Amino acid sequence: MIQSTLLRAAVIAAATALAFWLDHAVPLLSKAGASLLALALGAALSNAGLVPAASPVYDAIGGPVTSLAIAWLLLHVNLGDLRRVGPRMMGAFALAVAGTALGALTGALLFAGFFGEDTWRLAGTLTGTYTGGSVNFVAVGRGVGLPDALFAGANAADALTTALWLGATLLLPVWLARFYPTPIPVHLEADAEGGAAEPHPHPFFLRQPISTLDLATLVATGLLLLVASQGMGRLFPAIPSVLWLTTFALLVGHTAHFRAERGALQLGTLALHFFFVVIGIHSRISEIVAVGMEVFYLTLAVVAVHGIVVYGGGRIARIDVGTLSVASQAAIGGPSSALAVAVSREWPALVLPGVVVGLLGYALGNYLGFGVAYLVRAVGIGL
Repeated sequence: MIQSTLLRAAVIAAATALAFWLDHAVPLLSKAGASLLALALGAALSNAGLVPAASPVYDAIGGPVTSLAIAWLLLHVNLGDLRRVGPRMMGAFALAVAGTALGALTGALLFAGFFGEDTWRLAGTLTGTYTGGSVNFVAVGRGVGLPDALFAGANAADALTTALWLGATLLLPVWLARFYPTPIPVHLEADAEGGAAEPHPHPFFLRQPISTLDLATLVATGLLLLVASQGMGRLFPAIPSVLWLTTFALLVGHTAHFRAERGALQLGTLALHFFFVVIGIHSRISEIVAVGMEVFYLTLAVVAVHGIVVYGGGRIARIDVGTLSVASQAAIGGPSSALAVAVSREWPALVLPGVVVGLLGYALGNYLGFGVAYLVRAVGIGL
C-alpha cells in the first residue's frame, strides 16, 4: 500500500491524466468517457489495496479542490447558451430533472423504514447527484449532514448506479429508436449567419491559449468566491454555503470580464476529475455492504423512476430518443457523461447541447437537492 501522502497525490494526478488519455486515444474506451474512466481507475486502486480508504489528500480534494471545481465550472456557465440548445434539449432536460425529483421522493417513501431520520438527507443528496452529477453529491451531502458511514456507502452505490445507467443510455437508443418517430438530430444545423456549422470539438481536448494572467485571475476569483460563500454561510447558517457559492459564481460568471475569460472550463474539469478518482477510491463494495444493500437499491429506484419519466414523457412529447439519452446522462452523470454518449453514438449535433445542459445541472443540482431534502423532512417521511 502507498504510504507517502505526496505519492498518493501523484497517483491521483496520474490516474486523472490516464483517464483523459484513454478517452482521447482508445476509441472503445471513449464510449465510457473520462469521468467514468477516472472512477474506474480510482476504484481499481482502492479495491486492489494500493491506496488506503482515508487520507488527507482525499479530504483536500473532496473539500476545497471540489469547491473550486464548482466555482470554476459555474463561472463558465453562460445561461444565454440555453437559447442555442433549442427547446427539444431543454424539454428533455426538464423531464430528466423532474424524473430525478420524483424518483427521490418515491425512493424516500419506499425506503423510509430502512433509513429513518436520514431519509431526507439521502433523498436530497441523490436528487443533487442525479441532477448534475457526483460533484453535487458531495455539495448536498455535506450540506445536509449525511453521516460518514452512510455517505461512503451511498457514494459507492451512486458510482455503481451511474456506471450502469451510462451503459443503459448507450444501448437504449438502439433498442427503442423504432418507437420514437422523431429522428435523432445527427447533422448540425446552419449557424446564425446562414453558413454551414462546424462540428463541435471534444471540449476536454480543445486547445486554447491561456495566459498566466488568466490562470492567476481564475485561481484568485475561485478562492475569493469560496471565502465569500463561507462568510455568508456563517452569517446565514440556515442557507448552506454551497448555495451561496453557486449563486455568486453564476453572478460573477455573467459579468463582462468573465464572459470572455478562458481557462475556467479547463481548470474546473481538471479539478473535478481529481475528485472523480477519489470518488472511485471510496467506491468499495465493502462500503455498500457495511450500510446495507438497501442504499444501492435506493439509488436504483431513483434512477429507474427517472428513466421512466424521461423515456415515457419524451415519447409522449415526441422528443427523439437520442436527445433524451444525452439529456438523461447530463443529469445523472453531468456534462462529461452526456458528452460521452453524444460522442460515442456519433451525434455531433448533441455534443454542445449536452454539455450546456450538463453545466446547467451543476447549478440546479444544489438548489433542487436541498429543496427535495427539506420537502421530505417537512412532510415527515422517515421521521
